Amino acid sequence: MPQINFVLIFVFGLAMVMFTLENTAATTVRFLPGMSTTMPLAVLLLIVGGVGATAAWVFAVWTGVTRNITAGEQNQAQQVQIQELQQDVERYRAAMDAQLSLLPASGQSSSGVAEAS
Repeated sequence: MPQINFVLIFVFGLAMVMFTLENTAATTVRFLPGMSTTMPLAVLLLIVGGVGATAAWVFAVWTGVTRNITAGEQNQAQQVQIQELQQDVERYRAAMDAQLSLLPASGQSSSGVAEAS
């Protein structure tokens, strides 16, 4: 996989260099009324691409942060639910032990006299 990433980055970088060499014509850019500058078309497109890539990166980081926060909240809720279920199991176990202690021991009849076999 790292080789594929390297090849893609190399090809993209080479394409950017070729694009820059071929598009050197000056272009006027107007930011606001009365504000303008002149720069090569390639520089303008590289700046716009950089801004777009930065925006995509910020969005990805924000999405990851919100996902981690949500996962942490879900983890806390699951821990609370696990503790409640463990308490339920302990209560049921205690109730079961209490009921088992009321049953007659095996080998004894209900009158308390052991049956002879």
